[in-house]
Amino acid sequence: IPNEFKLEQNFPNPFNPKSKIRFQIPKISNVKLIVYDILGRDVSSLVNEELKPGIYQVEWDANYFSSGVYYYKLTTNDYKETKKLVLLK
Repeated sequence: IPNEFKLEQNFPNPFNPKSKIRFQIPKISNVKLIVYDILGRDVSSLVNEELKPGIYQVEWDANYFSSGVYYYKLTTNDYKETKKLVLLK
């Protein structure tokens, strides 16, 4: 069981068209992992549920999105972090 919240850099980055995002949570939490475009619009909700402590990995399939810079944000009751990812087609 992890002892801290952590959001890792997606892999691969840059990517085309799929990328994996790993994160860890140390306690039961309501978790949201959302991808935003460069203008801050919510373009994809990858996780929106209560999760138990552990290490998780999700895959974002950006096949129907344009090349460019996107941001992904992990939000829980006690933690928020945002990272950048680049889609190159």
